[in-house]
Amino acid sequence: MNHREHGIEELCVTGAQLYEQALQDGHVRAVDAADAPCLTDLGLLHPVLHDPELLEPVSPAAALHRLLSTSAARVADERRREARLVEQFASLMRIDTPHTTGPGTPLLRLHSGTERINRAITETMAEATDEVLCIQSHAGLSGPRGEAASVAAYSRDQALLDRGGRIRALYQHAVRHLPSVHAGFERLRGDTMARGLDELPDRLIVVDRTVAFIPAGDDGRLALEVRHPALLTYFVTTFERLWRLATPMYPEAVQRPTLNGVTPRQRAIAALLVEGHTDTVIADRLGMNVRTARVHIAKLATTLGSDSRAQLGYLIARSGILDQEP
Repeated sequence: MNHREHGIEELCVTGAQLYEQALQDGHVRAVDAADAPCLTDLGLLHPVLHDPELLEPVSPAAALHRLLSTSAARVADERRREARLVEQFASLMRIDTPHTTGPGTPLLRLHSGTERINRAITETMAEATDEVLCIQSHAGLSGPRGEAASVAAYSRDQALLDRGGRIRALYQHAVRHLPSVHAGFERLRGDTMARGLDELPDRLIVVDRTVAFIPAGDDGRLALEVRHPALLTYFVTTFERLWRLATPMYPEAVQRPTLNGVTPRQRAIAALLVEGHTDTVIADRLGMNVRTARVHIAKLATTLGSDSRAQLGYLIARSGILDQEP
């Protein structure tokens, strides 16, 4: 049987059998032990003084004590190595501060639960003096999540306005008639502006361009508080670009113009249809229910003279409505 290499923490099958035989018989022949050189390497067998052709076993208790002593020495070496590493890196850890803006202020902080998220936003808003930028998608305004956010938002928003601050908000056009949105803006007194777009990313709140809050999950129960300067610059730049593309929501004195009988809402749907999206995806991205989306698709098909979904995509491309600016 070929002997395989192994550590001192184990015995090969051949070695264990020979060692057991040596303990029972008091010795084994050296030629037989040649198949298990680990026994002599580990000091479990040694030559008999009066007959070198024989090997006698070392007491298992003595062998175990020696092996344990060797193991303990290795553990001690590892602990000394750990201590050296901790000492070497301790000073470096005091220097390295990539996740903080100052003592005790993390650049990124995760908040869990609607109550905790609203409390964090309220505490940040209480120190705001300049401006709050806000993006509100349909997902962030519907259901219990939106109701809780609206209730918590009014008092802190009005407090900022009373201090001379300003609020600019972006909404999807589909939510302009939601009671929580319309009533919320009617109640606020101060410098507030709201604009709408067909499509927006999920919720974003930027306070004084120093702190931002973004969703960290799909169910609205996780939010990320961001204080990293590079990320804040990115958020503000994105908001300003969307703001320039958006149209005023209040007052609603002027309807957005149509192009060749196609409304801006239908034009937005047409763009998503050409990309191959389903009715469900289109409804979600434009902040409406699937039934409403299908009504708009049907009206678009009638306007363009389409009899099928496949033909509608062709007619949209041929009509050039996506190439025209409203």
